[in-house]
Amino acid sequence: MAGTALRGRLTWRVATVSAVREETQTARTLVLDVPDWPGHLAGQHVDVRLTAPDGYRAMRSYSIASAWPSSPAGGAKVDLTVEQVPDGEVSPYLGQVIGVGDPLEIRGPVGGWFVWRPEQPGPIQLIGGGSGMVPLMAILRAAELAGRQPDVRLLYSVRRPESVLYAGELARSKSEIAFAYTREGPAGERIGRIDAEVLARSAWSPDVGATVYVCGPTPFVETVADLLVAAGHDPAQVRTERFGPSGGGR
Repeated sequence: MAGTALRGRLTWRVATVSAVREETQTARTLVLDVPDWPGHLAGQHVDVRLTAPDGYRAMRSYSIASAWPSSPAGGAKVDLTVEQVPDGEVSPYLGQVIGVGDPLEIRGPVGGWFVWRPEQPGPIQLIGGGSGMVPLMAILRAAELAGRQPDVRLLYSVRRPESVLYAGELARSKSEIAFAYTREGPAGERIGRIDAEVLARSAWSPDVGATVYVCGPTPFVETVADLLVAAGHDPAQVRTERFGPSGGGR
């Protein structure tokens, strides 16, 4: 049965774009209808494959932004948020060209470590950098659907307010959310990268025993993970996900 399930996840499926949401000037979310989708855990990703008319193929991995089911009523959509990468091969098509009604080949879900399950006990600390926010949004949404808002804290490092993904939804969230603006920010806000002082002020303290999820570019993830361990967090409780130079791949 396990082998059957694995083959199912690794089977290419043709999804259909049912909606598009502009998140920022350079990022948008594709809402997909996927036939026979087996469901997914918050934090997992999918592979996306594009095939050119001459047969050339390109494949990238994208984190799933939606929880499963995606609403208390049992909605069943798969959301992918794509940040356009300058000179990218795949993200310009997904970010500018593909539209409602178009097909998109995907396979998955993939990943078993950087995930959150509703039955998982204890508080949750999410720390994201840039588009590393995408899988964390799936965890935030899943935790809120499970009524776990008091357990969740999010620390989101982003260049400026207009770069914030899911800004409207985060503003309405009942979870505890803090931003670290690295280039520009609202008047009176500290501008700078996440450091020990920011972690101490915005994240769960080590004695709480939270499971910590860190996602972003490799230097960001390594810096934050080192800060967490230095502050006293159990390394076994720190889960990391790194994004490669392409910004959308792994």
